[in-house]
Amino acid sequence: MSSAVKLAVIYYSSTGTSAAIAKEIAETAEKAGAEVRLLKTAELAPAEAIASNEAWAAHAEASAAVPVATPDDVDWADAVIFGTPTRFGNVSSQLKQFLDQLGGLWSQGRLADKVYSGFVTTATRHGGQESTLLALYNSVHHFGGILVAPGYTDPAKFADGNPYGTSHVDAQGSNPVADETFTAARVQAARVVKVAAALKAGAAA
Repeated sequence: MSSAVKLAVIYYSSTGTSAAIAKEIAETAEKAGAEVRLLKTAELAPAEAIASNEAWAAHAEASAAVPVATPDDVDWADAVIFGTPTRFGNVSSQLKQFLDQLGGLWSQGRLADKVYSGFVTTATRHGGQESTLLALYNSVHHFGGILVAPGYTDPAKFADGNPYGTSHVDAQGSNPVADETFTAARVQAARVVKVAAALKAGAAA
């Protein structure tokens, strides 16, 4: 059995903001020694809706090669980091549908004792970042998962100011992901891998 932490980064992104954060998290985790699967959730919106938004259509085409997550990816993982844009202060329907597909694994106890964390994007300041992450984390509690939020465990966290998880305000696409958010993503990824590695080593001892 490999001693490397197996991390699944599972996200939904319509125009690419959440995807950029997910990619940074995945790359940081790989540098920390984790085996990483970078995965998107299935799209539920109709083709007409996607085509009506230039940024959405462009990202759909650019991310076509990213594998779509399945429950097997969560079963495989020691740790899972979920990412979503906020939808009225809650997780996107695309991510929620994926979570709802995990009932079979949950009933077998196969979601328990894994490490979980999350990140979020919003269009506006105070647009539901904390409420979305807290809503996401309700599922983790039901899983029997081990929630590893970044907290204020690094000086950089006092810059982005969100102890619940990495978050970014994209201002309707006019504020692309930059250093502050990428730094927060790196802190979160490193912490998740560190804690998951310690738990995995302890279980193997």
